[in-house]
Amino acid sequence: MSVLPDLHLHYVQACQNLSQPENPLIARVLQEADKNDEISTKGITLKLAGNNHLVPVPRVTDDDLGVLVSVLDQAAFVTGLDLAYNLLTDAGAQTIATFLQENSSLQYLNLMFNDIGTSGAELIAEALHSNQSLEHLRMTGNKIGNQGGMFFASMLKINSTLKKLDLGDCDLGPQCLVATAIALTQNESLKAINLNRPLLSSQQEETTVHIARMLRSNSSLVELHLGKHEMKNFGVERLCEALYGNSSLRYLDLSCNNITYDGVKFLGELLKRNKILRILDLSANRIEDIGALYLSEALETRNMTLQALSIVSNNITGEGLVALANALQSNTTLTHIYIWGNKLDRDTCVAFWELIEMGRLELGCTDVVPYEVDGEVFLAELSHGLGKHRYWAPRSAAVAPGAANASLEIVPVSEY
Repeated sequence: MSVLPDLHLHYVQACQNLSQPENPLIARVLQEADKNDEISTKGITLKLAGNNHLVPVPRVTDDDLGVLVSVLDQAAFVTGLDLAYNLLTDAGAQTIATFLQENSSLQYLNLMFNDIGTSGAELIAEALHSNQSLEHLRMTGNKIGNQGGMFFASMLKINSTLKKLDLGDCDLGPQCLVATAIALTQNESLKAINLNRPLLSSQQEETTVHIARMLRSNSSLVELHLGKHEMKNFGVERLCEALYGNSSLRYLDLSCNNITYDGVKFLGELLKRNKILRILDLSANRIEDIGALYLSEALETRNMTLQALSIVSNNITGEGLVALANALQSNTTLTHIYIWGNKLDRDTCVAFWELIEMGRLELGCTDVVPYEVDGEVFLAELSHGLGKHRYWAPRSAAVAPGAANASLEIVPVSEY
């Protein structure tokens, strides 16, 4: 029987030594960790996120973090640290950077939606030049800006350990996106990256062109998020041209762009020939019925590899939705489809009710559920989707099936 680590006792002592009041959230999480009999053999992720609590909790501050890392210095069994939705600033980022330089066991670090800026991003990125343990970093929602993103782009040319990097909603600029694309032509370790919602000043889609060029030569990237890039049909065409020769990308997120059915025509042709892509997110574009028909034709006759498709909020009526439902009758590979936010007429309701009734489509794999009123079938919304756990994670184990929760969206590294 292994000796319990006494993290809570060490924390209390450290607070006394540093004259820092105890944070009740940290104290409770460490007490729970001390009760875990497998902590020293399997490792543990300390979940200190400031959200997702039934009762409001005191959020972690820079001073709280200083005490915590002093406790974790000798705790090699702590392999993950979730500090999302707290009050960490650049001073906290300096503490994290020092910890990363000295620590050789932390694999997962979630800093999303704190108050870390450009200088904090520089410190963390520089720490990752030498760190050889961290595999998954989430900086989502910290306003590090274009310059902060440039520091991470430079880091990607040196670091060969990091596998997942989330820079979504970080106010990245076009220079940062281009630099990141160039870095990923050399980096062979990164598997997933989120570049959602950059701040772009040009409508020429230069950044998409550079990302497409990267995809021609990169053979390691599996997951790519390009939501809110103001991408139009020209950009989609460039991406599709690149993906004909790409042998690694499994998940492509093009949600919240300006893609119409003309752009989806290129995606339809790609799906007929590409045997690699598994998940495609086209949520919140404007592909309409014609775009849905392009997709249904590819899925019905030629593509037998795509497993998940989201076409949420695309101004599709019954014609396109029924065509996709019919495609699922002959396509046995596509198991997840999300359609809410379109024009669900009577024919659509019946078509998806039949898919669910016959067991072709499971309720956990779609965002609609049928119900009946006076003999007529309707569809209600389920809170499912490809981004179900993008900004939060359940306190219990992650929810199956996996295609509804991409790798960048589920927290503990130990659970992959």
